[in-house]
Amino acid sequence: MNRPKRIAIIGSTGSIGTQTLQVVSAHPDLLTAEILTAGSNADLLIRQAEQYKPNAVVIADKSKYAEVRDALQHLPIKVFAGEESIAQIVTSGEIDAVVTAVVGFAGLQSTLNAIKARKQIALANKETLVVAGRLVTQLAAEYRVPILPVDSEHSAIFQCLEGEDPDAIEKIILTGSGGPFRTFTAGQMAGVTKAQALHHPSWTMGAKITIDSATLMNKGFEVIEARWLFAASPEQVEVVIHPQSVIHSMVQFRDGAVKAQLGLPDMRLPIQYALTYPVRRSMDLPRLDFSVCQSLTFEQPDLQKFRCLALAYRALREGGNRACALNAANETAVRAFLEDRIAFNDIARINETVMDKAAFVAEPTVDDLLATHREAGRMAGEMAGMAEHKSII
Repeated sequence: MNRPKRIAIIGSTGSIGTQTLQVVSAHPDLLTAEILTAGSNADLLIRQAEQYKPNAVVIADKSKYAEVRDALQHLPIKVFAGEESIAQIVTSGEIDAVVTAVVGFAGLQSTLNAIKARKQIALANKETLVVAGRLVTQLAAEYRVPILPVDSEHSAIFQCLEGEDPDAIEKIILTGSGGPFRTFTAGQMAGVTKAQALHHPSWTMGAKITIDSATLMNKGFEVIEARWLFAASPEQVEVVIHPQSVIHSMVQFRDGAVKAQLGLPDMRLPIQYALTYPVRRSMDLPRLDFSVCQSLTFEQPDLQKFRCLALAYRALREGGNRACALNAANETAVRAFLEDRIAFNDIARINETVMDKAAFVAEPTVDDLLATHREAGRMAGEMAGMAEHKSII
């Protein structure tokens, strides 16, 4: 390809989206941002459009359409609004690849449409594979579309597997910092505040994913995602707590060898690797200094204290729409916690109860998953309301 790769960034105003644009800025000869989309952050979307001059922008919040349109009327940029516009614009002939950088269930339809349009997928929306892993991977195989992981852990695994025989994989080892409450007792966990939960020890991320990292739900979702990305069984995916966040993940092979990908925590590295693969390009980032990094430690996660991780393994074992129900419940519960309506430990309790009660579908279609998402979200909302009024969940 002699011209730059043309990319659409679904969720350009979020943490991954803004860092993707930094990578674009660093390599204008290789990458160009042709489509930018945002949820409701019109101000930032306007500024990004003015700087990067994309072919089109989409604001999901239709009430912000006029604001974005009027602000960009002096530029040759098409402006659209609504979730349905985001789901459709990824099929545009103006783009080569789609970076799915939105958080939550909202990323599913645009990913499915992009695959059908044979666009390369740089996947940062883990919920896409959590709720519909079987459907997405089957569709990607049918249309011969590569799914390149952007999550630091899955990018690390992807890098470790480069040039290896997939049948030689014995174990995938996902590392995690353990979050801010790794050393907390059960009693301390009961009194966790929102400010504490939003203070991650290693990474700077959006509010929702930061809370998921504090409950280890994020790590649980990564387990499910790894199962689909790398065709692994639940028993082949292991989580190891690694507080230094230097080893981003590892792969153990059938001869006993273990390969690991190391580096300082910076999401721009996996973003760039996904967008420039199979070529490694230079990056102006700090390097890992082994004269300073002299200790790497590991421990097993406490599945009693971090119930969300245990629930993810359960959802993976039971299959069907279980993970979809878990994801929907968690989205609602985390939102309630961020709104100071429930306690930190209520998140796991709501998630587990919804998994127990939501109708099970063994081989769900997209419509089944949409119905499960709505049902589980409604149930979790009702439970959050009860918890807010100090009722028994």
